[in-house]
Amino acid sequence: MTRPSLKIRFRHLAAASLLALAWSPSVLAAPDFQQWLTELRAEARREGISEPIISATLTGVEPIARILELDTRQPERTVTFDTYLSRAVNQTRINRGREMMRTHRALLDRVAAHYGVQPRFIVALWGMETDFGRNTGGFKVVDALATLAYDGRRSAFFRGELLKALTILEQGHIAPEDMKGSWAGAMGQCQFMPSSFLSYAQDFDGDGRRDIWGTHADVFASAANYLRTVGWNANQTWGRAVRLPKGADSAAWTGWDKPQPLSVWSRRGVRNADGGPLPRADMEAWLVTPDGAKGRAFLVYGNYRTIMNWNRSTYFATAVGILADHIGAGK
Repeated sequence: MTRPSLKIRFRHLAAASLLALAWSPSVLAAPDFQQWLTELRAEARREGISEPIISATLTGVEPIARILELDTRQPERTVTFDTYLSRAVNQTRINRGREMMRTHRALLDRVAAHYGVQPRFIVALWGMETDFGRNTGGFKVVDALATLAYDGRRSAFFRGELLKALTILEQGHIAPEDMKGSWAGAMGQCQFMPSSFLSYAQDFDGDGRRDIWGTHADVFASAANYLRTVGWNANQTWGRAVRLPKGADSAAWTGWDKPQPLSVWSRRGVRNADGGPLPRADMEAWLVTPDGAKGRAFLVYGNYRTIMNWNRSTYFATAVGILADHIGAGK
């Protein structure tokens, strides 16, 4: 079998690691890349992708070694929640978020009125995903997805995303050379995968393109539309930090199958983090302990679970909520 030709786009990977990467079992199991690419082009044509788009995006593409490294070396949780939070919700990001709220207030209010999502959550997600549009990723999305689709470990998923990326280009929302994103193919200032783009991205400024890369109106509306579509409730917040009673068996209270009304949590002795009583609102909440029984505790509402549709990490969802609270407090 012909060995795949890997384009080396990084400098400091040790020779032994590079050799192991280039000869990983998933790569060896794949067909010759040019043969694979020929088959992909044929499938793209069947999906209605034009020859100019195929030529512009799939000519000269090669697997990117750096992406294979990142994909196979994704670590398990290596930091505590407190460490994660100190990086994700620091004073610099809070200040920047408040500044962005002020700068884009009129636009955010229009988006909020249309989609029913509070501006502070739109800005918090924007900040968490790309530091308010400053870190959107430098990989060509088609190249990244082609690498991951060819690699074989999750080829079916990434092949589908690649074809959807070509569809986005065919529809004219972005030029091929400008379709940049993360190593895994997440795109633009709200970091949508191509499938999410096609399902949720919005043309809020009415120019005929859903531009999540450079148009704030489309970025904010797309994030808000995603949240609304998967269940956002404009009459609720995300949750709150709480204090558990001494000796509480928090492990027995946690779990997405164990929601309880706030009144029940109050009877169990759960209090706000400052020691005050929980709200008297008639709503259900779940207990979340991102670092386990000995770490911080939060009572969270349905909107928290909606954020977890965006990113299925309690670290991420809790940080978004806390950041939103800080941003909102700086009106």
